[in-house]
Amino acid sequence: MSNELVRTLLLVLDLGGTFAFALSGAVSGVRRGLDIFGVLVLSFVASSFGGIGRDLLIGATPPAALKDWRYLAVSLVGGLVAFFWSPLAEKLRNPVRLLDAAGLAFFAVAGTQKALTFGLNPIMAALLGMLTGIGGGIARDLLLAEIPLVLRADVYAVAALAGAAVVVGGDLMHAPILVSAASGGLVCFGLRILAIRRGWRLPAARAADAEEP
Repeated sequence: MSNELVRTLLLVLDLGGTFAFALSGAVSGVRRGLDIFGVLVLSFVASSFGGIGRDLLIGATPPAALKDWRYLAVSLVGGLVAFFWSPLAEKLRNPVRLLDAAGLAFFAVAGTQKALTFGLNPIMAALLGMLTGIGGGIARDLLLAEIPLVLRADVYAVAALAGAAVVVGGDLMHAPILVSAASGGLVCFGLRILAIRRGWRLPAARAADAEEP
């Protein structure tokens, strides 16, 4: 695949993840009763944090989210849609988690593929893909004073890592990039949705027993 097609694919994946996380962040803000400015700030931070961190780590500066107006436009559109049509979003079952799963898949795949394009080794590319995927959710939860999902024993980072591993595996086997990207995204999204619906959780630390009298 030509470099131009790779760049186009990365842009589509990035913008897809940006929109999904913008909606996720904005819906969370609406639920907390934020005003429209607060909702838009949350949508931008949630949709851009992972990608900005990825680009800084691999030396792709300035980050795409800060130099390409389309990222800001997509995040603002997502925020406005969630703000003015929040009753429609609330009709979805677990809307924030559903949107979060979609953004996780988009960014995990995009982060991994971009890392591979910049010459990172497969293991580090997969880890960077995972970090790209979970970054937006972490930023959103911290701004809302919540413990991030990734730290609450949910199958969250594991899903992102699984999708990233599929992309890396496809690259090692010289599979078509579209096949690798689609497969990795489906694995990540499917694993996350199954975890939500079936209550899959990772083992959690138990609190220390209360002191004996």
